[in-house]
Amino acid sequence: MKLKSPTTFDIERARDDTPGVIEKLHFNNAGASLMPRQVLDAVVSHLTLEAQIGGYEAAEKSKLSVERVYDAVATLLNCQRDEVAIVENATRAWDMAFYAMRFKPGDRILTAVSEYASNYIAFLQVKKSADVIIDVIANDQWGQIDLEALKQAIDESVKLIAITHVPTNGGLINPAAEVGQIARSAGIPYLLDACQSVGQMTIDVQEIGCDILTGTGRKFIRGPRGTGFLYVKNSALANLEPPFLDLHAAEWMGRDQYIVRQDARRFENWETNYAGKIGLGTAVDYALQWGLPNIEERVVMLANKLREILMTVPGVVVRDQGQKKCGIVTFTADALAATLIQEQLALKDINVSVSKVAYSRLDMEARKLNNLVRASVHYYNTEQEIERFCVELQRIIKVNG
Repeated sequence: MKLKSPTTFDIERARDDTPGVIEKLHFNNAGASLMPRQVLDAVVSHLTLEAQIGGYEAAEKSKLSVERVYDAVATLLNCQRDEVAIVENATRAWDMAFYAMRFKPGDRILTAVSEYASNYIAFLQVKKSADVIIDVIANDQWGQIDLEALKQAIDESVKLIAITHVPTNGGLINPAAEVGQIARSAGIPYLLDACQSVGQMTIDVQEIGCDILTGTGRKFIRGPRGTGFLYVKNSALANLEPPFLDLHAAEWMGRDQYIVRQDARRFENWETNYAGKIGLGTAVDYALQWGLPNIEERVVMLANKLREILMTVPGVVVRDQGQKKCGIVTFTADALAATLIQEQLALKDINVSVSKVAYSRLDMEARKLNNLVRASVHYYNTEQEIERFCVELQRIIKVNG
């Protein structure tokens, strides 16, 4: 698909829709993006309605808006609405799918060096309880999962391939679609954590070939915190009974009988944040209006510009890996702690975050890294902000070096 030139991007509209840019230079979009005004209004409007007429009554009155989120996420991911569940966060979405699988001693889980801490902790728990084997596939020359090594690792004992699409601690994009081809050929379930990729690039579950995908609202989709979603391919649903059920996920048919829902909403529960759900749907629709190819092109352009300038700053080392990179830029500065840089930037109303070794231990230890400064851009950021960021960073290094 041919992408539009970045010069056609309406940055004035993007920033006019984003109240937060007035106060902050926000390079923490991989943590939580600034919500557009439309999302803020949708959330506040529903909360106001709840206060005025009652929570149950507000949910009924806003039923169409609540249901819209399923269509919006389905469009975003190129799947069916009955393959979508809306949950309180991406970690819970991932957990609900992972713990729905039944492992036995000797079963193998294949994952990547860059796997996220919460996911790997879940692997360790199942290793402890069910005596499964965790096999970490080596990286290739670009620091992403080695596809040939993945193929060689597959045998009849492999029960799951689970990787993170975009790691929390760097700009690389794992080859998700190529992993999907390998998983399909071997008939192995494939779980993809797309928490950091959805919203900053096109995500097509048909092209990727995953059975399960998880995402969050608060990051690059620009939705409210406390919102997440789960995609489960229809053909995989029958083999996945959630680790816990309630009267939303299942129906009590008799004193000793229940039946589980036939769609992905079996992974939800009855009580939910309706304002957040409406806000998530609004955020996804807003992203779709911009077009994910247009968003991706601008994000990549801004991130590349940031990397290029950082590489010229004395004492700074850009730590991103990957043959293809995204909007997350990580770096270290000689003799300066990442936390100090974050604190000093915050004094100038510049937001970044710190990626710690415990967030992606296998990768960070392999690269002998402790903490990284993570500066993550989005389409509403500007080239002028990048220049200002680098000037402030150089000042901090000079003063504290």
